[in-house]
Amino acid sequence: MKIYCVTHKGINGIEKLGLIPFGVGKNKFPEHYKTEQEGQNISEKNYNYSETSFHYWYWKNILKETDEKKWFGMCQYRRYFIKYEYKDQIDNTTGKQGYFPNIRNFAELENLIQKVPSNKWKNYDIILCEPWSVHVSSKMKIIKRGVKSILRDPLIIFMKSRQNIRLHFEMFHGYDNLKKAINELPHKDKKDFVDYIESNTNLSGHCMFYSNNPSLINKFYSDLFDWLFKCEKVFGLDLQGYDTQRIYSFLTERYMPFWFNKYSKVKYWPWIYCDITKF
Repeated sequence: MKIYCVTHKGINGIEKLGLIPFGVGKNKFPEHYKTEQEGQNISEKNYNYSETSFHYWYWKNILKETDEKKWFGMCQYRRYFIKYEYKDQIDNTTGKQGYFPNIRNFAELENLIQKVPSNKWKNYDIILCEPWSVHVSSKMKIIKRGVKSILRDPLIIFMKSRQNIRLHFEMFHGYDNLKKAINELPHKDKKDFVDYIESNTNLSGHCMFYSNNPSLINKFYSDLFDWLFKCEKVFGLDLQGYDTQRIYSFLTERYMPFWFNKYSKVKYWPWIYCDITKF
């Protein structure tokens, strides 16, 4: 199974994990890296697209060469799908999502990573990250960052069941920004997407997946980038600050699990956070 590991900085050791190191952005990378400077790309937009610019590169340069029913996918230099047997050892509590204790080196991490298809994936099209809760632990944070959301629904302060994906985005990436982006969705998805972000309090994030269905992935990428390029006309590419600088990545993170759950058979899989730059 070919698995790309996406990073915005050169890291010696990714190849030790049995992964294909892939560099995004303007930094210099080791010669053995694949980078988004090759082939069709939107590398000039990486500042605002983050890892989503990799997905465009993959769509335009690799996907068409991928065999049907052969598993493929990607991870990030700090997040990895791991073997199911380690699922119960992961801490996914608020603020510690994906925490796995005592990984000291590349060899220990390599032993954990899911690099071959699992028998549990039979009859599924997509493997996504095990969802994590978007509940906000502090009422003061909701009051400070979610005033407009509170005016729409005061119960979000008191009821965790109201603290959904929509609120999470509005608090951290702009209340009006989400509404504007939703307006650019095609009619076939607009209502369903709103229902999805309002009915879910857990998010399968991080913009990574495994799949064995390149035809499906082609349809997903076509819909995704058609939407994001329309959103560019609304937000532009001169964006600054954490809330909005990578808005196209944050939008992708919400749209990806929505789209796959609507149009395919999804299997959620354990993942961990592990910053290999600390080894």
